Amino acid sequence: MLTILDEGNREGLDIALGLSLPSRRVVRVLNELVALHGRPSAVRVDNGPEFTAQPFVDWCAEHGVATHYIQPGKPDQNAYIERFNRSYRTEVLNAHLFESLAELRVVTDRWLRIYNEERPHDSLGRVPPLTFLSRPSSAGQSSIELSA
Repeated sequence: MLTILDEGNREGLDIALGLSLPSRRVVRVLNELVALHGRPSAVRVDNGPEFTAQPFVDWCAEHGVATHYIQPGKPDQNAYIERFNRSYRTEVLNAHLFESLAELRVVTDRWLRIYNEERPHDSLGRVPPLTFLSRPSSAGQSSIELSA
């Protein structure tokens, strides 16, 4: 799974699912998000192969997106996405038995909508991300965090 989170309002932008998520797939997902939400000013990622591979590095350079790599072994530098991943793992992946990726996709999409629109977040004053701060419609938003 590839999870993408807006650092500004903690909105879960996407959870891409697949048996393999290479760098080219990460780039495709980012292109889709840029078309929907505009270009982020930066991305925060770990040092996984999908984020250090040339297609991802080239995409960031071509789009003028700064890349902030966390230090190896320091997941606290990517704390928002780590917390998001823990919630998703606990509430979706560990809570259900899935027979297919399609079934997982349906449950994931429902969970992500609730997470963004209904679920109160302590760090946001007990309101959901999209209530706390609406998504900016122009390019150059705050940074996003990615985790695979």
